[in-house]
Amino acid sequence: MHSEKTVLRLAEQLNSRGELTKRGISTLVDAVESAKESAQRRGCEDVMAFATSAVREATNTEEVLATVAERTGVDLHVLTGADEAKLTFLAARRWYGWSAGRLLVLDIGGGSLEVAMGIDERPDLAESLPLGAGRITRTRFSDDPPKRSEIVATTAWLDDELSGLAKRIRKLSEPDRVVATSKTFRSLARLTGAAPSSAGPRVLRTLTATGLRQLISFITRMSSGDVAELEGVGASRAHQLVGGALVAEATMRALSLERLEICPWALREGVILRRLDLSNGEDQTALMTGRGRG
Repeated sequence: MHSEKTVLRLAEQLNSRGELTKRGISTLVDAVESAKESAQRRGCEDVMAFATSAVREATNTEEVLATVAERTGVDLHVLTGADEAKLTFLAARRWYGWSAGRLLVLDIGGGSLEVAMGIDERPDLAESLPLGAGRITRTRFSDDPPKRSEIVATTAWLDDELSGLAKRIRKLSEPDRVVATSKTFRSLARLTGAAPSSAGPRVLRTLTATGLRQLISFITRMSSGDVAELEGVGASRAHQLVGGALVAEATMRALSLERLEICPWALREGVILRRLDLSNGEDQTALMTGRGRG
């Protein structure tokens, strides 16, 4: 009935010790409070509050969670990387249905890359790797646009990081359908010719390896300010689009993927769907571990 989003980029608010900074915590508190008030105005009776990679991997996670709870009254539940992958997979499965066969689902966030694959609603493989678009931008690039040497080095490094995943995927049956979720993949697809969001969620949108390579050769020479001017790219995410594009390209290369479809449902929808599957009285631990009837 309603959707609103606030871009936090918490992965970029981690200091050299891996702590979420005071500024980052304050930003998070403000966003949680705003979401809580919005839910209350709309008569929401059941609030599910979840945090992902940036909070999960912060060295001061307990402090962050305690501060949010104290200032907002909201208890954030931290999803594991595997939980993220499983819930995103569930959303994609429900969107495409059983006729999609064995699904391979990719999701690039700010801090991590989630990969899941399976024939059922619960994947046979569900993994999270620290290869998010924001993390790559923060740790691998020093200039805007990145230096050519940084692009080359990052590409080679990503190939090494993804080699183990590729071996594990190859041990499973070939996927019948490969899909991707997240703003990063949607932006990349849009920049390579996919329909705009205004066309609606049911329009088929795809991303090809060839189109992605051509796009990378173009945007790696542009500043983030110039990238932000491109149609389909939000100003708040433009600076990490190159990092996300390199992760997407490396993942498609590692898994020998020439084409994938963009799924409009992702982690948020997976959380909602799993909650709807649970019987009354089951707690959010059941949601996070996948227990329940769904």
